[in-house]
Amino acid sequence: MLVLQKTKTQKIVRYRDQNGNEYYGIVEGEDILQLSSSFAELVNKEIQYDGVKVKYDEIKILEPVEPSKVINFGWTYADHAKETGGKANLKEPFLFLKPLSSLIPDKGKIILPPNDLTNQVELEGELAIVIGKRGKNIKEAAALDYVFGCTIFNDVTARDLTKNDPQFTRGKGFDTFGPIGPWIVTGIDPSNLRIVTTLNGKVVQDGNTNQMTLSIPFLISWISQVMTLEPGDVLATGSPSGSCPINYGDLVVVEIEQIGKLSNYVQ
Repeated sequence: MLVLQKTKTQKIVRYRDQNGNEYYGIVEGEDILQLSSSFAELVNKEIQYDGVKVKYDEIKILEPVEPSKVINFGWTYADHAKETGGKANLKEPFLFLKPLSSLIPDKGKIILPPNDLTNQVELEGELAIVIGKRGKNIKEAAALDYVFGCTIFNDVTARDLTKNDPQFTRGKGFDTFGPIGPWIVTGIDPSNLRIVTTLNGKVVQDGNTNQMTLSIPFLISWISQVMTLEPGDVLATGSPSGSCPINYGDLVVVEIEQIGKLSNYVQ
């Protein structure tokens, strides 16, 4: 067993090997360094490398983390709030939760519900924050100390339902409506990251986290006054403008600089 030094920036991936065993690993080019560490050990202890190196294209990528909850902040970008009938609030965000059953990994299939349930499903490419340590009533100045890393999220939304329901649970909560991944990147500044979403190769969203009306440290502090944040919890920070319908056979790719690409077909 080898101990790997924690560096400022690492790509942490969760995967299943050809024998059905699940691991965390560190992505290095086309290879993955297989780890013995659990998520808690990755956050709190030394990284244990078991000496095995696997090829990235020979394993199945899983959701990069198993959270206790997925917290979503809405209308944190003024233009997106306007295009979806809302208004950006400069004092506090619009809040909703996604069920864990909505999560799918990179290359997972977004399954459209039957037309009698919804006929307007849309994409929303977002930056997501992964919490690294337990926190309650976190001070804004210390909020980033609670971040383990960043990943990519697609807040798939049944827009016709969110327009009619007083709260967003149904329109946001269908199975497969939470693509996330492909990995967690540690040690990057989330405040100035370009987000580009393409639909079948055409750019439909092109924004930057510096356009958010509420800062990420504020969001972390604000939600920690309501609920205790646990290691592994996912905070999806909202979508830039350009949300648009997706249909059967479409390919949605959300790319965030310094992180990578999250790709999902629609089925």
